[in-house]
Amino acid sequence: MSYQTAVASMYALGHELANAPSHKFDLAHMRVLLGALDHPERKFPAVLIAGTNGKGSTAATLASILQASGLRTGLYTSPHLVRINERIRINGDEISDDDFTLLHGVVARTAERLVEESELPWHPSFFEMLTAIAFEYFAQNKVDMAVLEVGMGGRLDATNVVEPRVSVITDISLDHQKFLGNTVTEIAREKAGIIRAGGIVVTLPQQPQSNDVIGNTILELGAQGMSAVPYVPPLSPNSPKCTGVAGAGAISTYPLQIMGQQIRVESPLVGRHQLRNIALAIAAAEVLSHQGLSITPRTIEQGIRQTHWPGRFQVIPGDRGAPEYVFDVAHNPAGAWALRSALSTCYEDRPMTFVFGAMRDKAIGEMAEILFPLASQVIATRADNPRSATPEEIREAAARTASDIEDAADVASALGRARSLAGSRGIVVITGSIYIVGEAMRALGVKV
Repeated sequence: MSYQTAVASMYALGHELANAPSHKFDLAHMRVLLGALDHPERKFPAVLIAGTNGKGSTAATLASILQASGLRTGLYTSPHLVRINERIRINGDEISDDDFTLLHGVVARTAERLVEESELPWHPSFFEMLTAIAFEYFAQNKVDMAVLEVGMGGRLDATNVVEPRVSVITDISLDHQKFLGNTVTEIAREKAGIIRAGGIVVTLPQQPQSNDVIGNTILELGAQGMSAVPYVPPLSPNSPKCTGVAGAGAISTYPLQIMGQQIRVESPLVGRHQLRNIALAIAAAEVLSHQGLSITPRTIEQGIRQTHWPGRFQVIPGDRGAPEYVFDVAHNPAGAWALRSALSTCYEDRPMTFVFGAMRDKAIGEMAEILFPLASQVIATRADNPRSATPEEIREAAARTASDIEDAADVASALGRARSLAGSRGIVVITGSIYIVGEAMRALGVKV
């Protein structure tokens, strides 16, 4: 089987959110699959990270810290921007096409046999297959630690078959209500499902409903809660801000006391919201250091500085009269508020043109009301995805904003129009969906 055939067969299983909950949410089936593979999930230690927003940024930062500390580090995230291989990495390097093809064949043949022998009632989903491939890859390559981002929810997510050294819960808000519940309380219960009896969970204070659920779960399970509050810098005249010059991108920079030493945090992850994600990664790293891993304040400092997490307020400078581009995968209202804050901090006086597209099941109207007032022009477009809202649907959802909205049939044409509107002084902000950002990066030749 070729790599292209392996990837095509994965996508033939359907989108990872397209299956009915009974098909996606059943850890018993995931355990049957992994058991037939000789339980790769038991062959490496792991950190499990759940939340609505920020879990990918937290995972990427923690993985970079672990790598800077000399540990062979696996990182499993979702979804991807351009290539499926991005989701599975060791020490920053994505799984090769050959390894992906080989492991896909192993997992697919195992799954088919289990279905034929009635040990599984149906074929594993896209996400279950990919998670099994990642676990096989990390086990075979003997990682010292794997950082696993929960795909959705937590309690019944395919990643939740591991026994984590530490669980991390990032900010929780409304998203994926069709699968997780219609209130923050219901969604928080799903996220809190990654907490283990007697285990350690790192989190931060957030909405009262989430705090109640997380706190009660910790008490019920006799777990140990660790707050990352000491690692969130306070708001002050010297609070973190965008630094760096056009052409070099922006960074967040501030001093911080960690494990009895002062370090200087210099993170490529920009925005007030990212300070919380960085704090969670630092707190998790400290927990792991107490468990005997060779993590120090200096390796934490180095790891934060070297974090690579594209598409999250990623700035690409303009050249030859082209505008500057900002890529950000703000896909829900909480993400939109975070993007608005970062844009207001970093680009107070420069005109902005938005290229915006979103999935049909997202809160498009609310996101538009948050973001579109910043723009001098909005170009509504759609990704090559059956779940994408059409430009007409976006305009209808955004009607209350009274923004000037143009339509573009696809991302490439939207980028061309945005470039001509923005000019050399302008900013083109590409956002609304990871699929929009990924297609834009591909069209502009931006390396992920």
